[in-house]
Amino acid sequence: MKKYLTVMLLVAAWMSINTASAQSNVTLFGILDTAVSGYWNQAQGPFGTSITTSQTLLTNSAYNSSRLGFRGTEDLGGGLGAGFWLEAGINSNDGSGLSSDGGLQFNRRSTVSLEGGFGEFRLGRDYTPTYWNDNLFDPFGVNGVGTSLISTASGQTPPGSVRSGWTNGQYSRSSNSIGYFLPKLGGFYGQFMYAFNEATRYDPGSLTPPGAAAIVADPSLASVADNARAGRYIGGRVGYNNGPLDVALAYGESTVGSNFYLGTTSTINIWSIGGTYDFGAVKLFGEYSNNKMDTSFATNTFNPFGTTRPGFNGLLIGATIPVAGYDLIRVSYSAVRYNNTGTNVLGTTTNFFGFNNQPEADKFAIGYVYNFSKRTAVYATFAYLNNKNGAGLTVGGPAYYTAPIAGFTPIPDKSYGYDLGFRYSF
Repeated sequence: MKKYLTVMLLVAAWMSINTASAQSNVTLFGILDTAVSGYWNQAQGPFGTSITTSQTLLTNSAYNSSRLGFRGTEDLGGGLGAGFWLEAGINSNDGSGLSSDGGLQFNRRSTVSLEGGFGEFRLGRDYTPTYWNDNLFDPFGVNGVGTSLISTASGQTPPGSVRSGWTNGQYSRSSNSIGYFLPKLGGFYGQFMYAFNEATRYDPGSLTPPGAAAIVADPSLASVADNARAGRYIGGRVGYNNGPLDVALAYGESTVGSNFYLGTTSTINIWSIGGTYDFGAVKLFGEYSNNKMDTSFATNTFNPFGTTRPGFNGLLIGATIPVAGYDLIRVSYSAVRYNNTGTNVLGTTTNFFGFNNQPEADKFAIGYVYNFSKRTAVYATFAYLNNKNGAGLTVGGPAYYTAPIAGFTPIPDKSYGYDLGFRYSF
């Protein structure tokens, strides 16, 4: 009897789920992507020696990002539709989520939307407009050792002083956002986003923590960032996609730090232009990106130069070549060059007389994808990266060895690695 009741309950639950799905058009989807990856990161040691840190491990998302998601739509009539999208990142190599505690969170995308002839409005956590250019115009889709240096430099903070204080938590996605997507206008498309920082404001401003009284008691607290302005994002992307051509221009501004008492506000500004052109026998990719961090000073703070602007310029060229109609060869070259990483008393960069001593790096990547079907693929990727003037970027894996040896601090030099993986989507 108990077995019979259990079976009946399971059948009822199954019918309930399918009925609800039919009414709201709910879809379960996901990707599992696991690879064996190897990394070698080499630094220049004293007296012409080299020091290599290496690692071989089972990795996650080297071709496509592993994920589990639910999406659904509902026809509201009159040309209106409502929808939702919940997408969680997972580590396919060990089954854990991507949250700090290893649990599953919908941290990739979590939105509700309303769409019609006017376009689409989305509320929640979503991809930023500037990230789409880096993702769509990279033959490797910002995954694995082949990821372009534009994305690597935008989303990571390498060791050392190249990008001290540069951490952009809103590079790929932004929470608490309102997004708008243009309706289909021939081949033209567009996306605009504003994200709230949701910080508490104080009036009068002198009450902003740590507070004027606390600073009188301990003047050193004036240099502690309160970040009351941090967390806001504003950006947009417009493009044209028709036939073999897809080209887009994107801009984004993230407020990453502030200090009321020092009168400073720091923002990371990104603009990029990129595109693809599909000739059939080969599809070409290209992107140029300009990234900088502005630190604006209040007018009552002595700073005759107004702002300081460390940042970098990035370039990508690449291609994908279909093989036998199903498989794919992928190849790319990317480079970044940092700007204004050091200043003198005049506020100018340390580039004098045409000599470049700013950090820079370039990278070559090549890969092959063998598709058993639309859902199942195996792939191999190899990448080689060369740093100059201490750029410190890697293709992945462990950090460079930088502990002093006999009074000499090793300098990041070369990085190379591979991915051999399997991807299944559903």
